[in-house]
Amino acid sequence: MHLALAEVTDPKVDPDRRAWHLAAAAAAPDESVAAELERSADRAQARGGLAAAAAFLQRCVVLTVDSSRRAERAVAAADATLQAGDLDAARRFADIADRDAQSEFQRVRAQLVRSRITFAAGLNQEAPPLLLAAAQRIEPFDMDLARETYLIAWGTAALIAADSDSLTAISEAVKALPPPAGAPHVLDLVLEGYALLVTESRAAAVPVLQRALAALEDLPVREVLKWGWVANGVSAAVWDDRAMRVLVGRVVEGVRAAGALTELPFCLTSLGIAIAWTGDFTAASSIVAEIEDVCAATGVPIAPHVELRLNALRGREAEAEALIAATIEEAGAGGQLMGVTVAQWAAAVLYNGLGRYRQALAAAQVCTRMGELWVSVWALPELVEAAVRAGEDDIARAALEDLADATQPSGTDWALGVLARSRALLSDGPSAREFHREAIERLGRTELRPELARAHLLYGEWLRRSRQRVEAREQLRTAYEMFTAIGMEAFAERAHRELLATGESVRKHAVEAASGEELTPQERQIALLVREGLSNPEIGTRLFLSPRTVEWHLRKVFAKLSITSRRQLRDVLPPSEHVLTPE
Repeated sequence: MHLALAEVTDPKVDPDRRAWHLAAAAAAPDESVAAELERSADRAQARGGLAAAAAFLQRCVVLTVDSSRRAERAVAAADATLQAGDLDAARRFADIADRDAQSEFQRVRAQLVRSRITFAAGLNQEAPPLLLAAAQRIEPFDMDLARETYLIAWGTAALIAADSDSLTAISEAVKALPPPAGAPHVLDLVLEGYALLVTESRAAAVPVLQRALAALEDLPVREVLKWGWVANGVSAAVWDDRAMRVLVGRVVEGVRAAGALTELPFCLTSLGIAIAWTGDFTAASSIVAEIEDVCAATGVPIAPHVELRLNALRGREAEAEALIAATIEEAGAGGQLMGVTVAQWAAAVLYNGLGRYRQALAAAQVCTRMGELWVSVWALPELVEAAVRAGEDDIARAALEDLADATQPSGTDWALGVLARSRALLSDGPSAREFHREAIERLGRTELRPELARAHLLYGEWLRRSRQRVEAREQLRTAYEMFTAIGMEAFAERAHRELLATGESVRKHAVEAASGEELTPQERQIALLVREGLSNPEIGTRLFLSPRTVEWHLRKVFAKLSITSRRQLRDVLPPSEHVLTPE
């Protein structure tokens, strides 16, 4: 049948369909058919994503006669299959590439794919040294591929190990590389800037990374798919909040459109963190659900960075503490120190919101001691605030010095606004007022609403303690309204207590994320199915969702309806309302 279909398919009009039918009809290896499949793979990816390209390349390997050529094609098949999210199949083709390799270059390329599979499958500390060794072995054969591999190795070390040993070894190896021929490519700039972050200083790295940031706006999709997830950290390293949302969003679009499921959770995590900074918890929550679905499909075990950040900002103590504790235990056991760092950052934010400053201080100190280059810096303002409130001014001043070193080179409103807010905490009189106002002015020019609201809160607290109650009420009222609108419950309660302390009578508002908010259509569907007695897996089957995603939506339903159990849904949903589900 397939042979007949191939014969009636015009090779000029639809060569890819013809090649696929010929491959399906082939009973034995056939080089001519394999070559046609290889030529069709790129077109298949453009039409059907990486999964389609992987299918073409896998069949191409099976039909290849020559072992050396089969090794080359097996590397390509393993790479496409890995990106498409099928780690087991990627291993099989990496094994073929290793078995049939006829040269050192083929063997090292097989090692490279194996190292990337190790990274995706376990996110453990084995991956960075494996990738570093692969990069060093590739250097004599293909310097461009070697530099790309060094960058991926650096990204894995930053994401997994978050320790100075891995990052230092890779960064020192990068500094020893010969300079690129001609004008540096954007990859070269990212690689150089990252290495400088580790081996020299942020002041040395920022100018290079800012040049890289400008070039990343025009990064081709082909390169986005190769190492775009590593470059997502550039905008955060230079404190450019707009670029962090725009460029990371573009990377996510490219990765999602190509079906690069292995890289997608990392890119979505970067985007979710960027969006959470703006206070758009609804959008960030949808990203949490997508990450969970992709990880369930691929088996990529990434820590719940975005969910940790959201829970901390929302300030729901029991829910946040449970996730923080679980992440520290699981990520720590798996060698994902970045996950531990994010969990400690979340704890510092949570406890600062709750006014439990000793606990915030302890968490922030753990976080800032990590050999990680983003979150450990973002935790410094938490450490300053917690230390000041706990009466540990020496700790606060040391943290403020580190924060100044991290923020001043970039010169953005985000960086300098957070620095001014922290400086105000360690200042008195006119200097404190000036720093508070600078923080509000600078952060007001960004879209970072939670940070701006916290600037108003700290200014209001300082004014109250300075017995300037009228001005204090204005700042505290602004903070309270902002926290309430965003859904930051703990910080809203902190602002509410401060307002009461000024003598103002305040009627508490319902936080937007809590009860009273309308259910979305999908949330209503899930609630009605729960009322009918279906379990989360049964609901997931009906609605084509994972059980974890169903559970995530159900938690939102409970919060919006102000209930705590599935049984209570019978009382709060109209009995006449019935669910409509897909056939």
